[in-house]
Amino acid sequence: MAIAGLPHPVKKPAHEPQHHPRPPRWLVVIGCVVLAGVMVGIWFAGKYWPYRYREVKPLLEDVFGSQVAIAHYHRTYFPNPGFIATGLTLRRKSAPDQPPIGTVQTLFVQGHWIDLILFRRRVELVDMTAVHMVLPPPGSRAAQEDFPAGSTADFGGPDTPIARLEIHDSVLDILRTGGGRFSFPVRLLHIENMRKGRALTYSVDMDNAIPHGRIRASGYFGPLNANSPGNTPLEGQFVFNQINLNEVGELHGTMASSGKFSGRLDTIHASAQTQTPDFAVKDGQSTPISGSIDCTINGLNGDVVYHSMEARSGDTLVHAAGSTTGNSGKSTSLDISVTRGRAQDILRPFLHRDVPIAGPVGLHAHTYLSPTRQGGSFLERLRVEGGFDIPAERITNRSTEKSLSAFSERANGGKAPNPDKEPSYPVPDAISSLAGPATIRNAIVTTHDLTFTVAGAQASLDGTFNLHTRAVHLTGKLATHADLSHDATGFKSFLLKPLAPFFRRKKAGAVIPIAVTGQPGHYKVTQNIMHTK
Repeated sequence: MAIAGLPHPVKKPAHEPQHHPRPPRWLVVIGCVVLAGVMVGIWFAGKYWPYRYREVKPLLEDVFGSQVAIAHYHRTYFPNPGFIATGLTLRRKSAPDQPPIGTVQTLFVQGHWIDLILFRRRVELVDMTAVHMVLPPPGSRAAQEDFPAGSTADFGGPDTPIARLEIHDSVLDILRTGGGRFSFPVRLLHIENMRKGRALTYSVDMDNAIPHGRIRASGYFGPLNANSPGNTPLEGQFVFNQINLNEVGELHGTMASSGKFSGRLDTIHASAQTQTPDFAVKDGQSTPISGSIDCTINGLNGDVVYHSMEARSGDTLVHAAGSTTGNSGKSTSLDISVTRGRAQDILRPFLHRDVPIAGPVGLHAHTYLSPTRQGGSFLERLRVEGGFDIPAERITNRSTEKSLSAFSERANGGKAPNPDKEPSYPVPDAISSLAGPATIRNAIVTTHDLTFTVAGAQASLDGTFNLHTRAVHLTGKLATHADLSHDATGFKSFLLKPLAPFFRRKKAGAVIPIAVTGQPGHYKVTQNIMHTK
């Protein structure tokens, strides 16, 4: 009902629609631009994405210098673009029909979004795990087929820069001509700035094959000269520890070394220092040995020229120079000399028992070690031509020394007691000398005109010494100042008196045929009346 004087109320519809304000036109424009940019980006990434398979495969072949087959592959986008590949197989580009030279279990490649936005062709990281490379014997026909002339260019590096390359838990196997292989486990190989035509820096932590030991090295390499690989520069330093000398011939001990190298790949100049606290040969005594080496290495064929090598045992310094060369097998030639050494320092690593003599020594020798492919042990492959001089030696065994001193007294015509019957009788120590030439062939030491001198007597001997059995067989003559009967004692002297005229020299004394024979623990010196050889 309407009230007088007031207008009638207006009725509103039950559901009146609500109108929202429209967004500004500029915001719509920005949204369209962003959407268009995303669409263009997706199209551009699809067309030019650097981690597509057809882009990645050529890159990997440049890195490995090989044809690459990939079993599984997928891209990654976050947090950084890249890809993961597994089951890689590598074959030589120049010899694709040959057996594979290697496999890679897992390969991870990663870049940066900023590089994609700025259109920079650059890979931040290439990470490989369980790489296994198998190379044919150096110099073999298989090696020539796998790596024909001109194939060095395959390893020139990728056109796309790789900031970091890392290889983990891998193995390099080099096959041996006679069967078997040399295996080099690689814990980690780290390379930076890898690119064609540029020098790269590297560090490596790996094990050597023979002798076994751990190598850690770092430096730079390159750029690789594909036309003349030997001219490729390199430089670095290394530490080679835990070297097991037991794997080298008859040697024993654990050596450590460190050094540096520089030059070109075909003329690498290297120097190193070594320490071996327990060096020994065969069953010799453990002896501390320190050393140094200065040499030139041909990294293309493994030849080495030793400009100077030194080894110190006690107060004795051994000098050597020579080379290791060969194509189908390496042989080593060395010239060795000692000018003012001590016999006990040189002999100790070779002898299981106490060193029998002490005193100054000088020696010179030319040694040759034939290649392992010719067969035989270390001593059987060793050849030596040389000579030695021990001008003033002393016998270290007190009982033997007394016997020698007593003999010297009698050889001079004096009277000396029998040291076996009168051990407490004072006898001056005899100073003796030993000198002569020596050769080694097939583990046999041969000498001619070996001269042993002691006051009152001199012996000249010819014969052999077996380095395996240590059996000795020397025959010769002993010249004394006194006659034959003075050289013996007691009843033996009485029996020899009738024979003295047969061995008397023109002026005085006697010349007696003798023989030195026996094996360790049973050596003996006898009168060789029958002149047996």
